[in-house]
Amino acid sequence: MKTTHTNPDIEIIFEDNHLLVVNKPVGLLSQEDHTGDQDLLTLCKKYIKNDQNKPGNVFLGLLHRLDRPVSGVMMFAKTSKAASRLSEQIRKRSIKKKYLTVVQGDPPPNGYLTHHLKKDNATNSVSVVSPNTKGAQDAKLMFQLKESHGDLHLLEVTLITGRPHQIRVQLSHEGYPIWGDKKYGHSAQSTPALHAYSLHIQHPTLKKEMFFSANPPINSPWDNFKEITST
Repeated sequence: MKTTHTNPDIEIIFEDNHLLVVNKPVGLLSQEDHTGDQDLLTLCKKYIKNDQNKPGNVFLGLLHRLDRPVSGVMMFAKTSKAASRLSEQIRKRSIKKKYLTVVQGDPPPNGYLTHHLKKDNATNSVSVVSPNTKGAQDAKLMFQLKESHGDLHLLEVTLITGRPHQIRVQLSHEGYPIWGDKKYGHSAQSTPALHAYSLHIQHPTLKKEMFFSANPPINSPWDNFKEITST
């Protein structure tokens, strides 16, 4: 397994001249913020600079983000051409993203959720609002129940839109809060069991379909499920 040899060390899922795809660890920022804490974008730039002995600043395009407590597949563009073409795929919603999450409650075998969400920047929180609310954005996802263990349930979630905190808010609103989600559930934990499992794209220059995936960490509550521990 190739890694960035940074601190923390990050698994590299795929890399070529145009793309860098990594498995973001839990608790790491996607990009720098006001806290000044370590972030994935800076670490990946450091990796490229050292690995390829590049002088000066390294270009690395941030195409999407994961919340700090969320782990999983993240993709960066190593060239401006790749950044432009992949951003267009994101705008057209042709990139397919799947997540794994462990929820509580009593979810049905499958579901299609559609809500309108609004973000409060002052509290960095998102809520479900009526469609005519100023600033509301439509949010859509599908899910499938993969496995249950007591009152814990493993869901595979397919995002149709990409809104801040979308999966966490929509599932909680329906009565299936994500395990460990203090912000939108009723947990004393602060690390929601949510993992960006896979990404399906068209390569920006080769024009071929590509699929990237990364399994969630094997710890609680993930280790309750055969679907996770057997892979």
